[in-house]
Amino acid sequence: MKRLLPLLVLSSAIALPALAALKSGEKAPDFSTKASLAGKEFNFSLKDALKKGPVVVYFYPSAFTPGCNIEAHEFSVNKEKFDAAGATIIGVSHDSIARLNDFSKDPEYCAGKFPVASDPDGKIAKSYNLKVMEGKPGFKDTRGVEIDHAFTERTTFVIAPDSKVVATLSSADDKITPQDHVTKSLEALAAMKKNTPM
Repeated sequence: MKRLLPLLVLSSAIALPALAALKSGEKAPDFSTKASLAGKEFNFSLKDALKKGPVVVYFYPSAFTPGCNIEAHEFSVNKEKFDAAGATIIGVSHDSIARLNDFSKDPEYCAGKFPVASDPDGKIAKSYNLKVMEGKPGFKDTRGVEIDHAFTERTTFVIAPDSKVVATLSSADDKITPQDHVTKSLEALAAMKKNTPM
């Protein structure tokens, strides 16, 4: 029970009301940062990813925490559907690149199927008008490892190739589940494709 307490506190912390996250029609800020795919570090650029098609940028509180584990797993098992929609997935958190190397290759979560990026100082999250909450001593992940970074509310942005946000999904606003972030992202991509002139 003692081990679960910090996770319960974390769950409460990430349910705080959101700031005015970017909405549909607004331009998504460009960013470049270190990311990890299947345990290997590389430099991710949103601008470059958008040249290939739409991008799903999902912000999450921390690797190896209950909701984030579920969300990463759902994105990984649905990766082929995102590929079929021509979309790139990128997860963003305050985790260090070392933690993300482990998370990105874990077969239960990201499973090496999509990258996760490090936003250690919260600059990327803040540019998307997301609330950043400082961590507290004693928070531990599901492996029992202490979490030594801040947290960003769980929010997903579906971004069109022209950098315009076409959907914003916020657990804080809408009380949607981690799984919903995945299914609703796919719905937004399908709607965007339907409304795009051939």
